[in-house]
Amino acid sequence: MKIGKYEIDFIETGSIALDGGAMFGIIPKLLWEKTNHADEKNRITLGGRCLILQSESKKILIDSGTGIDWDEKFENIYNLQNKSENILTSLAQKNIQPEEITDVILTHLHFDHVGGSVIKKNGKFEPTFPNAKYFVLKKQFDWGISSTNRDSASFRKERILPLVENGVLTLLEKDGFWDDEIELLEINGHTFGQQMIKISDSKQTLLFCADLIPTFGHIPTFFVMGYDLQPLITIEEKKKYLQKSVDEDWTLVFVHDYFNLGAKVQKTEKGFSVKQLIKNFE
Repeated sequence: MKIGKYEIDFIETGSIALDGGAMFGIIPKLLWEKTNHADEKNRITLGGRCLILQSESKKILIDSGTGIDWDEKFENIYNLQNKSENILTSLAQKNIQPEEITDVILTHLHFDHVGGSVIKKNGKFEPTFPNAKYFVLKKQFDWGISSTNRDSASFRKERILPLVENGVLTLLEKDGFWDDEIELLEINGHTFGQQMIKISDSKQTLLFCADLIPTFGHIPTFFVMGYDLQPLITIEEKKKYLQKSVDEDWTLVFVHDYFNLGAKVQKTEKGFSVKQLIKNFE
């Protein structure tokens, strides 16, 4: 797919498993399991999807997945499956080397979005993409390095601070246009200072939904994660951007939907729902 000057493709980085109840909050299992089957531990399988945008001068990565070099306990808790499919192997399949990445735009700093940004070398974490500049909202960074017991497990400082120590992390004071086709949209329901990525030209628009709408099962307005710090804010953000996606015919791209790349959305008397599921970019 091409939007403006960018050729756009998606990168799969393996899967993790999280508790289905936590992923859907107050929504009964009877409803959420219609779209997300749970295993014997009540975990649902989630993907780790990133985007790669290429122009004549840029190779931009949006998010970096969970990454590798986790300990056995972590891998077992989250049923992490990314030995053969992770950010590096998937980029290699597209003939892209880590040194070629010019920019990494991070939606937020939860481990499943930033973990692949660093890699362990000689027992120490270093930036995976040595020539890239990394970007995240300062509000998110400030929250992530001083987070509360409520969400501290989602932020792994050993995956964040090496970006600071190596001088590659740019902290953005506000959202807005990153360039002509890329717009960063701040949202605060899931965590403070998360940013969705809108990629648009005069013909079409992609919205990389981050954790506002992680899977197509989360499209209904009130299907909100238990992880969200401000669920009522999440609901209002979903109403706003789902309505825009209907009005302007956006394509939503899901980070965590293991089976579906994205969707077109419609609104009926029952609320927002899937109009068309998308498996691949045209």
